[in-house]
Amino acid sequence: MATILVTGGTGFIGRNLCQRALDTGWQVIVLTRNSKAAAKKLPPAVQLIERLSDLNPDLAIEAVVNLAGQPLAEGRWTEARKQNFIDSRVGTTTDLYTFFSARDLKPSVLISGSAIGYYGPGEHSVDESATGTDCFSHRLCSDWEASAAKFEKLGCRVCYLRTGIVLGDEGALAKMLPAFKLALGGPMGTGEQWMSWVHIEDMLSLIMHCVDNKNLSGPVNATAPNPATNRQFSKALGAALKRPAIFTMPAPVVKLLFGEMGEELLLQGQSVVPKKLKDSGFEFQYPNLDLALTDLLG
Repeated sequence: MATILVTGGTGFIGRNLCQRALDTGWQVIVLTRNSKAAAKKLPPAVQLIERLSDLNPDLAIEAVVNLAGQPLAEGRWTEARKQNFIDSRVGTTTDLYTFFSARDLKPSVLISGSAIGYYGPGEHSVDESATGTDCFSHRLCSDWEASAAKFEKLGCRVCYLRTGIVLGDEGALAKMLPAFKLALGGPMGTGEQWMSWVHIEDMLSLIMHCVDNKNLSGPVNATAPNPATNRQFSKALGAALKRPAIFTMPAPVVKLLFGEMGEELLLQGQSVVPKKLKDSGFEFQYPNLDLALTDLLG
C-alpha cells in the first residue's frame, strides 16, 4: 500500500482529500499541530503525526500533498497577518524540504498548494504559461512555489496547484449562502471581475490525477474550464436558491470593510483556464457553474 503525506489535512480540501485517498487505496498520514483536534475531524484510518521526525525512517512516502496555509479571506490583511500567510506556506514547505533532503527515502511527487492569485488581476483568459501581475497575492504564491521547487533537487516531480474558488459545503460558498438565502446577495463592485471556481469533487479528482500522472509537473490550474464573472456567479447562485440577487455592494464599501484583502480577492479576479489538466486527459464532472451549484444546493 502506497503512502501519502498530507499537510493542511484538517482544512476543507484536506479533510475531503484524506477520505478520497483512503477510498482509492492509499495509506494516509497527516502532519498536524494538534493530533487530538485533528482526530475529531479526520477518518479513523488516517495516521496523525505532530512532527516530521515521528515518521518511521523505513517508511517510503510516495507522495506529499502540501495544503498548509492560513486562510486568506478571514479578514483584513494586517502586516502581521501577511507574515503569517507567508510563514504558514513558505515556512512549512521549507521545513518539508529540509526534512526530506536529509532522509534516505525521498517522495516521488510533491503536489504543493498555490492559488490563481499568482496571476494577479486581469481581464483576459490565462493558462499556466501566463506571467503574474505584481501584487501581494502574486508575491505570496510565487514565493510559495519557489520553496516547493527545491524538491526537484531531490529528484521529485513537483506540481503547483494554482487553485481557484473551491465550491462545496465549506469555504467561500458557505460564507455567501446566508446573505443570498435572505435575498440580500448580489454582485460586488462592478460585478465584471472574474471568478475562477472548481467543484470540490473535481478538486479532489484533479489532485489525485496530478499524483498519478507522471507527465504533469510545474504549475497546474485547479479551476473548472468555464469561469464566470462575479455578476454571472451571483445570478446563478440566486437562481439555484430561487432568490433574487440584486443587492450590489459598491467598491468603496468593500474597500472600507475589507481593505487590501477586499480589493485583491473580492473586487479583482482572474479568468483562469485549466489547459494542462485538459491536455492531460482530465475530465471535469462539473465543468459548468449551473451544474455545480445544482449539485451542491439541490
